[in-house]
Amino acid sequence: MAETLPFRNNVPIEETWDVTDLFSSDDAFYNTLNDTLEQAKAFNQQYAEQLIEVNIVEDALDAYSELLIQLDRMANYAELRLSVDTANEHAQTLSAKLSTSYGKIASELSFVVSEILELSDQTLEQLIQTSKYPHFLTKLKANKAHQLTPEVEKVLASLSPTFESAFELYGTTKMLDIEFEPFEYNQQTYPLDYATFENEYEDNPNEAFRRISFKHFSNALSKYQHTTAATYNMQVQQEKIEADLRGYDSVIDYLLQEQEVTRDMFNRQIDVIMSDLAPIMQKYAKLVKRVHGLDVMHFEDLKVSIDPNYEPEISIEDSKQYIYGALNVLGEDYLEMVEAAYKERWIDFAQNKGKETGAYCASPYASHSYVFISWTGKMTETFVLAHELGHAGHFTLAQAHQNYLESEASMYFVEAPSTMNEMLMANYLFKNSNDAKFKRWVTGSIISRTYYHNMVTHLLEAAFQREVYNKVDQGESLTAPVLNDIMLDVYSQFFGDSVKLTEGTELTWMRQPHYYMGLYSYTYSAGLTIGTVMSQRIQNEGQPAVDAWLDTLKAGGSKSPVDLAEIAGIDIRTEQPLKSTIGYIGKLVDELETLTEELENK
Repeated sequence: MAETLPFRNNVPIEETWDVTDLFSSDDAFYNTLNDTLEQAKAFNQQYAEQLIEVNIVEDALDAYSELLIQLDRMANYAELRLSVDTANEHAQTLSAKLSTSYGKIASELSFVVSEILELSDQTLEQLIQTSKYPHFLTKLKANKAHQLTPEVEKVLASLSPTFESAFELYGTTKMLDIEFEPFEYNQQTYPLDYATFENEYEDNPNEAFRRISFKHFSNALSKYQHTTAATYNMQVQQEKIEADLRGYDSVIDYLLQEQEVTRDMFNRQIDVIMSDLAPIMQKYAKLVKRVHGLDVMHFEDLKVSIDPNYEPEISIEDSKQYIYGALNVLGEDYLEMVEAAYKERWIDFAQNKGKETGAYCASPYASHSYVFISWTGKMTETFVLAHELGHAGHFTLAQAHQNYLESEASMYFVEAPSTMNEMLMANYLFKNSNDAKFKRWVTGSIISRTYYHNMVTHLLEAAFQREVYNKVDQGESLTAPVLNDIMLDVYSQFFGDSVKLTEGTELTWMRQPHYYMGLYSYTYSAGLTIGTVMSQRIQNEGQPAVDAWLDTLKAGGSKSPVDLAEIAGIDIRTEQPLKSTIGYIGKLVDELETLTEELENK
């Protein structure tokens, strides 16, 4: 029998994160939750119906920020506790308690935005000119036409936990209810769950093993497709109701408003990649097929490495030299943050039962960032770690230079610092070896991990999502067969006849939590576009480009994504950065082909 994952309490403590910087204990969390609810009520009594003068509004925003920082701190603690061990009853209870109280606190605070937007245009403009929160207020002003009455806004705020319930239900189904049966291969039994499939089996070099593990994984998902579809339908119908209430023409316009992004920018990101990147990735798929001697390139073969026999292994300790080496270019202060992440246990490396899949970085304003990853010892995880530390570096700098309300960049921009770090890792690895096999591994990793993951997997999610919202805007409901058809159609458009879409491909929509986070998926490709262009600037121009990038990160959420990119010297109002990035991917695929032929002819 293959080895199963340990329980959380059996993993080495040095591989886990230390959440006591947020709260020393669950009791401390509950005490803060109670205190914050009381403070929110007192805040409401002090300021409600008083926000009529500029100086009073400014004082109220200061107090409002402090309350939001506490809410942010508690929300992050609850997520950190639960995501590493979803079966932990104490973590489940804590998360549920926060969810119940969150709406009460939010309803006490909802008057702030309502009253600010009831100010005259002249007073609001004066406030923007004098306040320490100018961009926050500018965004509020842009929402003015879609603001509802204070009473309705208060009701919506109190219902916020209900609006989150679809996401919570999705997570419960995915991590706790779906039953994966062990499977047999070559007279050996292999355990199966989300973590083992996505971290170990999906890119297994053995074709027959990949096929059978994908089949069993898909069979398990298929039994829950109708429940998951109903859950997702609940999410998008809620969004549709609010979009209609606020007078938006479509759900997409409603979701883009907060990002400060035009519909044209959103559509361009999807359409240009679907048309221009698709032929390049089809060429890549055919190269993988040839190298692996596959009769047919199946969907489940897309994650296999170009040279799985050359996958270098790496320990957590040894990862430091690569991370430090790659990110050193960003300067001493940045590197100190990275060193602190290792030394002070900001990172959860452990693999254990009940831990969620994927990787993320949480950055509570009250303390420091936390990085979630499951370390399997594959060298490609240096890219994942560099990515998440890119988020940490961004938020560390933004929070040091901006107040809470101006610290968080638009979702459109938020993946740029993380994907930029992946490019710095690639540049560092290229620079430090002339070995053809190693160069091919690095090139293959950038294509399969950085670009495939961010500009194909997530972009196809975005194309799927756009079609979903088009149907919802037309009054349609979503069922599993409808979602399956949309997913298959998107993959068919992108890969054409270069990839056979095995039964189970259509269920890919069930695997991603991004659909419950607004229009998040497309922003990976938007961020990677900025990150690619910026990494090339740093490579070509050196310190001036680094300084421009650090200034961009320090700006946090004090500017729109267009203005942030402008600080970095990139104009995202045009398609040029995206076309340039796609051209770079094309060169990488050509280089991979050349290196492969060179090695085959030796």
